[in-house]
Amino acid sequence: MARRIVITSGKGGVGKTTFTANLASRLAKRGLRVCMLDLDLGLNNLDVIMGVENNVVFDVVDVVEGRCRLKQALVRDLFCNSLYLLPSCKNADKGKISGQNVKVIVDRLSCIFDYVLLDCPAGVGVGFHRAVSAADEAIVLTTPTLTSVKDAKKVVGILQNYDLISTTTVVNRLRGDMVVGGEMMDAFEVFSMLGQKPLGIIPDDDNLSFCIAGEYTKNMPSDTAFEMVATNLHEGTEYMYDCLSKYSGFFGNIRRKIKRRA
Repeated sequence: MARRIVITSGKGGVGKTTFTANLASRLAKRGLRVCMLDLDLGLNNLDVIMGVENNVVFDVVDVVEGRCRLKQALVRDLFCNSLYLLPSCKNADKGKISGQNVKVIVDRLSCIFDYVLLDCPAGVGVGFHRAVSAADEAIVLTTPTLTSVKDAKKVVGILQNYDLISTTTVVNRLRGDMVVGGEMMDAFEVFSMLGQKPLGIIPDDDNLSFCIAGEYTKNMPSDTAFEMVATNLHEGTEYMYDCLSKYSGFFGNIRRKIKRRA
């Protein structure tokens, strides 16, 4: 049976969908069978980030309403044969599915895959509860800003009402130069505020906005970080990407100044 994990944040715009796509790609590269389920009905972008938007024929609502079989709606990744996406619907008015509908689909996917990752919509409304109710684990994603951390803390509190096996935290878009300069919270300060087990740290990386998930290159700053998160998730390790050391000391100070001028 698959591990069923919801990726949530509370606040929108923290990089949840990009994180889901890149984590799924790293897991699938290990030979694991992975399926992503886009539950942001009407505002979905997971198919775009994966570069498969032109391959979508059916969506999750078509499955629920019986217009296609589940396997017909699954879209295979461009780069990895063991990675699939069950896309969301483009029309928000079409997105009237219940938490029970989602749970039935996730139960069926769990018999086929090793991981089912649920991309949760922003906020803590109906869409949030619809996604969380079908999961066994949760990853709370936050950026190191006070508003994002406060929203993530609210989400952590709500998740405690669910019978989840684990809730872990990832700090996304961390800028080491700003942390060393005292302008941004350190990741471990964020972990302490949320009181949940750390899963990983992802550095701020503009390259993620310009490439399809799975089409990453080894010189991307975020590549090692995503590999660490995938390893921590799958193997239970506690590797954390070091965003700070390159900006510390004499030469680090020079790098910070160069970064500011870039």
